[in-house]
Amino acid sequence: MNSPKLPIHQWDLDLSIVVPARNEEGNVYRLSREIEQAMESSPWSWECIWVDDGSTDATGKIVKQVCADDRRIGYVTLSRNYGQSIALLAGFYFARGDLLATLDADGQNDPRDLPVMVRELVEKDVCMVNGVRSRRQDTLVKKVSSRIANSFRNRLLGEHVTDIGCGIRVFQHECIEHLPHLRCMHRFLPTLVGLYGYSAMTEVPVNHRRRLSGKTKYSINNRLWVGLIDCLTIWWLRRRVVHPEVRERSIRRISRKGRKVWTQSG
Repeated sequence: MNSPKLPIHQWDLDLSIVVPARNEEGNVYRLSREIEQAMESSPWSWECIWVDDGSTDATGKIVKQVCADDRRIGYVTLSRNYGQSIALLAGFYFARGDLLATLDADGQNDPRDLPVMVRELVEKDVCMVNGVRSRRQDTLVKKVSSRIANSFRNRLLGEHVTDIGCGIRVFQHECIEHLPHLRCMHRFLPTLVGLYGYSAMTEVPVNHRRRLSGKTKYSINNRLWVGLIDCLTIWWLRRRVVHPEVRERSIRRISRKGRKVWTQSG
């Protein structure tokens, strides 16, 4: 009887850029071109995965046209609108890169920051590089609600993430292999990967721009209040996760860079 084969990862690229999009028909062409321009002089192989999160406009059609023109660009179309977190997880599932990057489809994140963030991750040997928006091009309501939610989150979770709402990040693919499928995942990505031992993170300032086209999907009701409630969910989850300390062992473990979960005393 043959033994079942263990799954083998097929991460055959350096970087996968995942862009969740819902009703962003006016931004797809321009942002795709900006990503290509930002990455064309880099030494890394890359792909860009657009995730159409139940768009009701021409976003899906335009994404398919862009994919037809460039083999480095792919797409995933969801059956309905699931929200940004689930859209990102769908993109992660199909990604082929050793490193992953996230980018908002509204054009407020600048793709030119991506090579800088990749170099930061490699040179500092960390698990994640989180962006911190400089001179935010948002309304006063968005700035105030983000500041309140970020402060509450850091106090409750005992962390010091400067800008949890920033949509541009770069991180190791293995960090997110076992993430729970939570609707609030994208707001707490540094915390959640830290639960699995990937806690080595650094932050870099990134450019923030005005929205290229379309309307924002966020308001006080779905940004501030929901974010505060989600904080309590993550707080509870952190209290239930246990990292045991190994007293003794005869088995050698192959360690992964930046990951510290199982520790040995003595």
